[in-house]
Amino acid sequence: MLSPADLTEHVASKVPLESASGQKAGRSAFCRAAGLSLAALARLLAGASVRWIASQPDTCQRIYFANHTSHLDALVIWASLPQPVREVTRPVAAKDYWSRGIVRRWLAQEVFDAILIDRTAIKVHQSPVDLMLREAGTTHSLIVFPEGSRSVTGEVDEFKSGLYYLAKKRPDIELIPVHIDNLNRVLPRGEFLPVPMLSCISFGPPLWLERGEAKLDFLARARRAVLSLKE
Repeated sequence: MLSPADLTEHVASKVPLESASGQKAGRSAFCRAAGLSLAALARLLAGASVRWIASQPDTCQRIYFANHTSHLDALVIWASLPQPVREVTRPVAAKDYWSRGIVRRWLAQEVFDAILIDRTAIKVHQSPVDLMLREAGTTHSLIVFPEGSRSVTGEVDEFKSGLYYLAKKRPDIELIPVHIDNLNRVLPRGEFLPVPMLSCISFGPPLWLERGEAKLDFLARARRAVLSLKE
């Protein structure tokens, strides 16, 4: 496993001055400090313990895919990564939620460098998959939630096809399953303020789309990979 110093040096050599969309990838010192503070706060509120099972933190390009339990999911996964890895990792989130209000919009755009998806304007020529890959470029990792929306029951719903097309279009990127346990009780649906409670974030071994693998077979295998991480 790379040390924090090694990761910092490695990420410095990989982060470009501009993203694939032409915008600056670097954040201001204030936004970086805000990110560090929020990451610490998220870990404190969620009491998140982090497990790496047959994998380890790395700044190589990855797609972290997880079950979806609350609006804190992306933040807590992002916060669970070592700081140098966070620098090259962009959460994918719903634009209708994270663009609501000045504070949320600032957090999403300036602190998390999130890729916001407009779920009301998904069309063939406006594919969220193409947007994600364009924004990821050749250096950034992504945090995605293949269920598409938060689970009401806490069970992991069937995965939608987006993860399959991400894997098909970029077969070189590692796919890392992530299981979030108990976070739906930290910020229950319909609540605004989080409740401190212990949770666990588990990162599993990488997987890839196999040659000739059918979409439904791949999505079922990816879902099983997430479920297998449940304690």
